[in-house]
Amino acid sequence: MGKTSNTSLDTVVTDFILLGLSHPPRLRILLFLLFFIIYILTQLGNLLILLTVWADPKLHTRPMYILLGVLSFLDMWLSSVIVPRLILDFTPASKRIPFGGCVAQLYFFHFLGSTQCFLYTLMAYDRYLAICQPLRYPTLMNGRLCTILVAGVWVAGSVHGSIQATLTFRLPYCGPNQVDYFFCDIPAVLRLACADTTVNELVTFVDIGVVAASCFMLILLSYANIVHAILQIHTADGRRRAFSTCGSHLTVVTVYYVPCIFIYLRAGSKSPLDGAVAVFYTVVTPLLNPLIYTLRNQEVKSALKRLASDYSGHPENPHS
Repeated sequence: MGKTSNTSLDTVVTDFILLGLSHPPRLRILLFLLFFIIYILTQLGNLLILLTVWADPKLHTRPMYILLGVLSFLDMWLSSVIVPRLILDFTPASKRIPFGGCVAQLYFFHFLGSTQCFLYTLMAYDRYLAICQPLRYPTLMNGRLCTILVAGVWVAGSVHGSIQATLTFRLPYCGPNQVDYFFCDIPAVLRLACADTTVNELVTFVDIGVVAASCFMLILLSYANIVHAILQIHTADGRRRAFSTCGSHLTVVTVYYVPCIFIYLRAGSKSPLDGAVAVFYTVVTPLLNPLIYTLRNQEVKSALKRLASDYSGHPENPHS
């Protein structure tokens, strides 16, 4: 709900203090190590997928794996925008973040996050065409069209991030400056504004919550059609491979969208659960993507074996 503040507008906030995730002091070292390891694994896992898709000629010309490479690139940057700052919360380092740093973090989080949101929808559409329209798929989703769609997704994400950052920081901030969250996000920052935030909360609800929910529904609709098409496949092996590929995508999508919708459809909420829920789509999802897509995708696993054999100097046995 919109609010106003009686704090004097003569005081201008020049920095913010991120209070971070609530945690018992005795767990500080354990949480530091946990998030540090998650960050390193996220970067290495996604970099491995990115290099595999780029290096393997069987993958980097196919739309599905072009999109997977873009997803890995997004995950690396999204994780880097949030997790290093989160790790600092478990050290004696200052929790202050400059006003400009807060603006940049909010912009890049929503730029990369919304781009990922749109990309998941595009990936579901790609799988829908591949399984439900297999004969027309090479025409409907070729490399050129895929590149244009990916470019459109990046542009849409950039526009979204710019709108959210501009609307959030056009408001006056005159104190207090303590952000009760582990990064600069819209709901937490708006609570500190010294002006009415009704318009911002409405835009957040529509531009993030409703858009994310709509994308999620489009993905579910795509997969409903995919499941129907898979059930028409006569061979058990064909059904198994199709379900495996789509099941991995749907798992990641659910872990990403459900917490995101929970946060932004309740923009005015001050629930203590919000921080823990946000960890799923800011920290956990970027880690899960490389694990799920490699462990449940036979073509990626085969490409990794070929890449490993090329670097070791021992050609892969085609019959292995």
